[in-house]
Amino acid sequence: MTRYVVIGAGAVGVSLAVELRVAGREVVLVGRPRQAELIAAGRLRYITADGTQHVDVPSATGPAEVALDRHDVLVLTTKTGDADAALAEWSSQPVGDGRHRAGDVLPVVTVQNGLDAERSALRRFATVIGAVVWIPSVYVTDDEVVSPGAPARGVFWLGAHPDAPATDAVARVADDLRAARHEVQVVDDLSRWKASKLVASSTFALGALYPSGPERDRAAELVRAETEAVLTAAGFTIADHTTEATVDLGRFGVHQIEGHERPGSSTWQSLARGRTPETDFLNGEVVLLARLNGLRAPVNAALQARVSRAAAEVTAPGTLDAADLATTLAAATVTVDPTTLRVELAGPQPPVVLDVRWALGDPDGEKHYLDAHLPGAAYVDLESELAAPASVEQGRHPLPDIANLQRAARQWGVRTGVPVVVYDDNGGLSAARAWWLLRWAGVADVRILDGGLGAWVAQTGQTESGASTPEPGDVVLTPGHLPVLDADAAAALPGTGVLIDARAAERYRGEVEPVDARAGHIPGAVSLPTADNLGPAGAFRSAASLRARFDAAGVTGSVGVYCGSGVTAAHEIAALHIAGIDAALYPGSWSQWSGDPSRPVATSADPS
Repeated sequence: MTRYVVIGAGAVGVSLAVELRVAGREVVLVGRPRQAELIAAGRLRYITADGTQHVDVPSATGPAEVALDRHDVLVLTTKTGDADAALAEWSSQPVGDGRHRAGDVLPVVTVQNGLDAERSALRRFATVIGAVVWIPSVYVTDDEVVSPGAPARGVFWLGAHPDAPATDAVARVADDLRAARHEVQVVDDLSRWKASKLVASSTFALGALYPSGPERDRAAELVRAETEAVLTAAGFTIADHTTEATVDLGRFGVHQIEGHERPGSSTWQSLARGRTPETDFLNGEVVLLARLNGLRAPVNAALQARVSRAAAEVTAPGTLDAADLATTLAAATVTVDPTTLRVELAGPQPPVVLDVRWALGDPDGEKHYLDAHLPGAAYVDLESELAAPASVEQGRHPLPDIANLQRAARQWGVRTGVPVVVYDDNGGLSAARAWWLLRWAGVADVRILDGGLGAWVAQTGQTESGASTPEPGDVVLTPGHLPVLDADAAAALPGTGVLIDARAAERYRGEVEPVDARAGHIPGAVSLPTADNLGPAGAFRSAASLRARFDAAGVTGSVGVYCGSGVTAAHEIAALHIAGIDAALYPGSWSQWSGDPSRPVATSADPS
């Protein structure tokens, strides 16, 4: 009979060992001395929706206590960070009469999250069976493991590593896991299922650090999208559980057990127990794959760093707030400081840098660029390249035709998968138009140089003169990746959400109107001039400061932004994004609204 040597007496290891034992399989559970002591004393409880039992499984504290034979299957259930050391220790153990090593003759089953355990196992074991596992067990209290899955305790996707048709060993393990109340699907393309699980587990850091809410949901969308993009670039295809699973997922439900509610993922549990989280092998795996393929994974990198800091500071799980999340993501998705940009430009995959100097009433942006610009930067003409021709019907800066924008972006040297940094010399007020427009067109990694040209010169002193001619890019743009409002939607928004006027306060009040047809503002809009999102040095205020500003103004729920012609409104949206708030742009803005005599106009400080 096959004996399962379960290495790692954590939540998953205990659950598997108990269920295999109940199914009549021979099992040895290998854990830390404290865990073995609790098991031997009958003090480790296993709690399920069916009731509570004491863990009654033969236990050991290491390979010296386990005499291996040719019928054994090793099941590695340690955290990913502990897997390599455990594999090294167990692979060298003698089997039977000692003529063979475990790594040569015994199969090992790896159930870790991420992609690293299978690679480590294959260095030391000739037969590696990889697994994607859904087992919602919890182990945060020393003397109890809670397994709320029912009627199936969990779900396995099981296959050989590297990808290959199932062997007899895989089939035998699958049958025993089914007998142990698990749904099991044997696959010959395990790498696709591992990639799919990595997309899901890349969000574990968010659940471990932050309470649920719209800000966390938005961040989860960002990290999943980035993880999928990196995996695809690295050559992975990603399995779809909703269409490709052949197991009966209806048999797997996570039940609330009174007094033992499931608090969170394995990352959450690691923080709660003061253990090292496996984030380096989840978000860190995505960062590694990105760097190996000449890409960036800024959202994953930011979360990896934040979890590491939380662990070092012994931060309780779920206790950080939305402002902390906004700060964490802002560094990854909106701005870049001059020092970081300087390092990136000297690296193996430098970003494309775009000079977007423009100001209302100043037609000499290109002349300023030719006089001095960041090394290698291409000039972007906001009037002709970031907007369609002006009209009374559409306003002064309508969104450009996507084909024209793609043609221009390729001339700037924008390439698929390569990050973009935009800058100007006025606090990002015009560069933000390029930031928003490229993101709207599907370029995920676009950042604004915080503090602009002035901050760059102050910190590096490096500029060039004359025109730069970049190699043509190959980017493919598609519209609609960020939300927009038309005039009717902007008119209706104050009744259900918040419509922000990003212009100077005197234009909002109707005291002056230097360029558009009528003075005033859209009825119901609130005045939040975007210039106030900047500090005295022309860089964005901190995420906490911006969040306080928007909270004080009652900015919540559905948010839309307009300005004079859809330029500085993009800057307000960037500030909102830093603060953790999503917002839609009204591209026509006041220039379109005021040009339509049928549209009402409000004046004074009263938003109505």
